[in-house]
Amino acid sequence: MDASLHSFAFYAVALPAVFLLGLSKGGFAGIGLLSLPLIALVIPPLQAASVMLPILIVQDMVGVYAYRRSWDGWNLMILVPGAIVGILAAYLLAAEVSEAGVEFVLGIISVLFAARQLFILAGGRAAPAHRPGSLFGFLCGIGSGFTSMIAHAGAPPFQMFLIPQKLPRDVFVGTGIIFFAAVNLIKVPPFIALGQITHETLVASATLIPFAIISTWIGIWLVRRVSADRFYKIIYTLLLLVGIQLIWNGWTGL
Repeated sequence: MDASLHSFAFYAVALPAVFLLGLSKGGFAGIGLLSLPLIALVIPPLQAASVMLPILIVQDMVGVYAYRRSWDGWNLMILVPGAIVGILAAYLLAAEVSEAGVEFVLGIISVLFAARQLFILAGGRAAPAHRPGSLFGFLCGIGSGFTSMIAHAGAPPFQMFLIPQKLPRDVFVGTGIIFFAAVNLIKVPPFIALGQITHETLVASATLIPFAIISTWIGIWLVRRVSADRFYKIIYTLLLLVGIQLIWNGWTGL
């Protein structure tokens, strides 16, 4: 069903989707991946992605302010250049890339990674913290930029690089917020060049921005009341659920 951007049906799904984005930007990384499929129930996926991008940027600004003192510069120096390469590749291959195929593969990788981490936790054997190599981080940056450009689904590759490091909760969240703030700003010119951002999508985004700001602060408030151990368990579980959602999206779209 395709609905108008000013219809009741659109706002009935857009408000919950923006709330999920706010929780994601507040620190529960990954749950925001459910937003695009939700909005795409009533409007075309590309139009949904175009409505979401300005909202994501505003939520990024709130998150960057909240976590401005909690981030890891080394990780950003590795990931951001890779993300630029990934975004450029997605732009150049926009006409050739299957969004469904990307989601399916990304979903399988996410499920395997998250299931392994949860299995380790269930057995009481916490994996020791370790920092993956720079090359792996650069490749994760490419994957994150590419999938973010194609389907706003850049969280899983980012998490696969940061989770093994067992960073302090606020540093993990802050690094993610700053990384995706950069990614979303870099995505604006390609989105405009591809003709995906229009006056109509901008108006729809603007009507949702006040709720987007409120929902982001709610996410920040919730994250800061969760212990570090429980936080990582939640992140693993969300990644697993998001991976399953991506597999389903990809399978049904192939």
